[in-house]
Amino acid sequence: MKQILFASSEVVPFVKTGGLADVCGSLPYAFDPEKWDVRVILPAYTSISPLYRQQMKDLFHLYFPFNGRDCYAGVRELVYRQIHFYFVDNEEYFGGAGPYTDYTYDIEKFTFFSRAVLTLLPRIGFQPDIIHCHDWHTALIPAYLKTLYRDDPFYAKTKSIFTIHNLKFQGICDKDFLRRISGLPAELFAEGPLCSGSSGNMLRGALSFADFVTTVSISYAQEVKTPAYGEGLERQLAQRGDTFCGIVNGIDELVFDPARDPSLSVHYTVKNVAANKKKAKAALQKELGLQEEPDSLLIGIVSRLTDQKGVDLIIPLLDRLSAPPFQLAVLGTGEYHYELIFRHYSEARTGRVRACAVYNEALSHRIYAGCDAFLMPSRFEPCGLSQLIALRYGTLPIVRATGGLKDTVFSYDKKGKKATGFVFEDYDVGGLNWGISLALDTYLNHPDDWQQMVRNAMRQDFSWTASAKEYEALYRKLTDE
Repeated sequence: MKQILFASSEVVPFVKTGGLADVCGSLPYAFDPEKWDVRVILPAYTSISPLYRQQMKDLFHLYFPFNGRDCYAGVRELVYRQIHFYFVDNEEYFGGAGPYTDYTYDIEKFTFFSRAVLTLLPRIGFQPDIIHCHDWHTALIPAYLKTLYRDDPFYAKTKSIFTIHNLKFQGICDKDFLRRISGLPAELFAEGPLCSGSSGNMLRGALSFADFVTTVSISYAQEVKTPAYGEGLERQLAQRGDTFCGIVNGIDELVFDPARDPSLSVHYTVKNVAANKKKAKAALQKELGLQEEPDSLLIGIVSRLTDQKGVDLIIPLLDRLSAPPFQLAVLGTGEYHYELIFRHYSEARTGRVRACAVYNEALSHRIYAGCDAFLMPSRFEPCGLSQLIALRYGTLPIVRATGGLKDTVFSYDKKGKKATGFVFEDYDVGGLNWGISLALDTYLNHPDDWQQMVRNAMRQDFSWTASAKEYEALYRKLTDE
């Protein structure tokens, strides 16, 4: 049996700020437990709900040298849905209201976490064939394995995989600071693999030392090899050749299931979606205080309100989207000026726009189920989970052709009756307006095509099963070499 360890800064259901948590909390369940012993390690944040913290079992604690002093590190364990989760305990680093605080301090605490993982594993007694590291927070683990732990017999056969969830975030900081706290060899920082110019760069180190690098969609894996998307690392990514690829994310179909979702008052399957989705729409309109108009095109947005998510394209179209025959349901927080704009339209166009600047998981499910279309015009999107969830609920995405959006949504103008949504090419207001207009025309004037697209969308398989098979093949390749 192969032993796989996932290392991540956040994992559902314990702590979540974005899609990283969904991936690391869902993918482990997709592997056959008879063949793969997949476990997960993350920080023991004090902000984790007492519901979970009180179920954790204290295994042991120790002290190890870090940043010039002896640091405490404890290990707690919780078996959740038959997966072993390990929590690295240190309240100095992992206290506070959430997983991320001051950026410089985050650099230090995730450097500590990376070192602690490798220090604690021998005491845990779990000897991984693969350590699968996720995003910059764990990017130093491959570097440690190939340097400070190179001659440790416990890790003699351990390989590392590093998955980029969003290349924009790299763990960039002062080079001397990173050298000092990490304890890694000085030569790695003298214009070496752990620096970009005069700055230290944690993610760049993972690209140098990981045995394999993946990212979360096929198109994004190609995009990041170009200056437009590479965030300064395009040359290094291109040089990895056949040790770099894209594997599309999935979703947990037990959590996102319109037939059984406990957040919904109306359930439906592909067989009765035409009738019951109308009921879900009416229920959402009533809940949000929107006019109960069955013929209006109700568009949903569940997103961080940032430029990366294309909100700067949406704002110029709000006058159109807040007038008949449109309605708009928005759930999300982000840049304050965007929150203010959506709040203004919510108050000024009562009955046509409702914006909720909160995090509400149950309401997000009802928006996915009750809306007709889902707006996601991202500037760049490594994979995206929201469009996958929307497809699962038969809500047709309007997206830009980038990253995972391009890989997972098939446009009506190109795929005809095999389509699942509406895809525009150019990142500008005109492109987004074209996509919205095509969706509206299809909804109003081609209802049979619309319903066929809804059924197409719901029949897509975006479970973790297919992705897990690709990871299994990768794990086998690395461990059998």
